[in-house]
Amino acid sequence: MPRPIEGYAVIGDCRTAALVGDDGSIDWLCAPRFDSASVFGALLGDVEQGAWLLRPADAAAVASRHYETDTFTLVTRWSTAQGVVEVTDLMPLRDGTADGDGRRTDVIRRVRGISGRVPMVQELRVRFDYAATLPWVRQVGTVDAPELLAVAGPDALVVRGPRLTATGHAHRAAFDVRAGHTVDVQLTWFAAHLPVPEPLDVDAAIAAAASWWRDWVSACIEPGAYDLEVRRSLLVLRLLTHEDTGGIVAAATTSLPEDFGGARNWDYRYVWLRDAALTLESLIHHGFTHEAEAWRQWLLRAIAGDPADVQIMYGLAGERRLPEWEVPSLPGYEGSVPVRVGNAASEQYQADVFGEVMIALDVTRHWGADDDDFSWSLQLALLAEAERNLDRADSGIWEIRGPERHFTHSRVMLWAAFDRAVCAVEHDGRTGPVDRWRDIRAALAQRIERGGFDATIGSYVQFEGSTEVDAALLQLAQVGYVDYDDPRMLGTVARIEEMLIRDGLVCRYRTEMEIDGVPGDESAFVACSFWLVEQYAHSGRLDDATELMDRLLARAGDVGRSGSWC
Repeated sequence: MPRPIEGYAVIGDCRTAALVGDDGSIDWLCAPRFDSASVFGALLGDVEQGAWLLRPADAAAVASRHYETDTFTLVTRWSTAQGVVEVTDLMPLRDGTADGDGRRTDVIRRVRGISGRVPMVQELRVRFDYAATLPWVRQVGTVDAPELLAVAGPDALVVRGPRLTATGHAHRAAFDVRAGHTVDVQLTWFAAHLPVPEPLDVDAAIAAAASWWRDWVSACIEPGAYDLEVRRSLLVLRLLTHEDTGGIVAAATTSLPEDFGGARNWDYRYVWLRDAALTLESLIHHGFTHEAEAWRQWLLRAIAGDPADVQIMYGLAGERRLPEWEVPSLPGYEGSVPVRVGNAASEQYQADVFGEVMIALDVTRHWGADDDDFSWSLQLALLAEAERNLDRADSGIWEIRGPERHFTHSRVMLWAAFDRAVCAVEHDGRTGPVDRWRDIRAALAQRIERGGFDATIGSYVQFEGSTEVDAALLQLAQVGYVDYDDPRMLGTVARIEEMLIRDGLVCRYRTEMEIDGVPGDESAFVACSFWLVEQYAHSGRLDDATELMDRLLARAGDVGRSGSWC
């Protein structure tokens, strides 16, 4: 049986991330970037797709886990009949110099004896290139300093620690840890054409990683409510921000199913402009202006060129070609196939992206990262492109793979793009055809009210000609199109509560209406429920906001329930 998704905790180095199961197994790691091919892929299959287990040999051992405060240092305490040990898992961060330029990716696993004498087991299965390639493995260390080297094509890794011996296509080690003693294991991925990297100073690496995360989050402007949860969430956003490029990935994984056993399995290891824009706003509002400037520079690089070619998503460094293909070597989580790499949504037209970009740059401008000539001229070009496509149907925020439609959310985000352009002229001293922009903004509002609002049901609708709603309508108030307590918005919320809430959480839309071109159902999207929390709070329903917020937080995994929420 696959491990429940909530049984994983994440560690990372702001270039990639690993998922550590509550059984002591690292079942997902791509190196050296989030969007690289996997080294360990058991998350989307089983151990034969690659995994790295480190735990007590006692099958009855009981684990409890937590993150060290304000870090991604994961500590697992194992209690056994023979004694107690702690395993500390982390990925050291690099400073962008020397070997910090993507030439190596490190994982440290330190075992520390707390009491007694505990037999430990380590089992390593390396599977490069999404489990399609078995490496050539050999011993290269000494008796006193064992090293195992695995190489295949462009990939190589070296494992240092207790000596590993081959058993079939796995390598195993058994060792004991006594109270007061430590055993360190280091894994380093590196490009196969380069020399084997030097081992790390483990004490220094552990201390430096903790210091880096704590120094970063210390700049946080405290929210005043849910402080611990907000800080942990901001840390997660920073972990997903690529240190070298500034690109903010939507997730560290691909193909986790929206419908267990179904085909709704997408690759999210890329930079969606809308997701990154929302992340940017969260970071700015909590005081992280340096990250805002880095993202703005990433954005300007990514969308530079012909505005007609602007995409809704890019690679970590702004790559435009993200062809979608299926991975036969990974059988999928709970058999959910196909496993996909790349994302065909990168080729879709989604009108709302103009609004997300303009909103993000507006927020950045108001928090100190002023426009230069290039930035504003690029915004002018984007606005001109948006104007040429005002009447064009699109695939919408949910990346519908069925027929394109005139989605209400998309029209509202176009409205927001021109609204921010007007604001830039009226309040920020920019120059542009503001009278025409005001006229476009007014015309969009008229169209939204005519085709996107149904007076008979008292609600905005998913798209023109429909009586359905979708969760994206919760963003209408967030972007300033309508007040949170406007009767039209309250009517929309009531409709969403009636039609989209399942098991206490908000779904994106009703898949049974079969508008999205993909078979099967899907689970609720957590982000949509948080949007509803915001709507409740701003419209005076504070008790409902608190109840839903607490219900969402209660779904955190064990590292959340232990007090370090993630």
